[in-house]
Amino acid sequence: MILPSNILILPGWQNSTEGHWQTEWEQAYGYRRVEQHDWLTPKRGDWCARLEEVVADADGPVVLAAHSLGCILVAWWAAHSPNARKVRGALLVAPGDVERPEVAEQIRGWTPIARQALPFAAVLAASSDDPYCTLERARELAGHWGARFVDIGAQGHANAASGLGLWPAGHALLRSLAAPQEGEG
Repeated sequence: MILPSNILILPGWQNSTEGHWQTEWEQAYGYRRVEQHDWLTPKRGDWCARLEEVVADADGPVVLAAHSLGCILVAWWAAHSPNARKVRGALLVAPGDVERPEVAEQIRGWTPIARQALPFAAVLAASSDDPYCTLERARELAGHWGARFVDIGAQGHANAASGLGLWPAGHALLRSLAAPQEGEG
């Protein structure tokens, strides 16, 4: 069984605010946000080092709940970390396409996007009207990462402005990734 403290919330650029499903889950279920040193000027190396530290220190398997730039972080980190083996699964929601010129201009140093298959189970949930990543591009990333693709309909960037609240459908996806594996108690 995965402890609530081992379900790691990975916000994107500028962190997740009140009303964001990640913040709602953290408050309601006791999941743990991976705090970054700089939310406004994110540096890929710094964010990866912080995720590496938190996963390495975890007292058991972890599940990742990533949003936007957090999804891009997971892919890059997993391609380089020996601790990726501690990850049971990852929910990747509304990846931010940092290779789009208008996004790359705001968030520098995050290209290229890692395209290796993730070494753990993953679900990529994408919105049909996300201004930061087209549905087609999200589907393509899911294919590269070996993630199951889920179209969540027109939910914008699946952030606080989307009004998802506790987002029960997303939480069900996360819980499926946290379910005990065969042979576990």
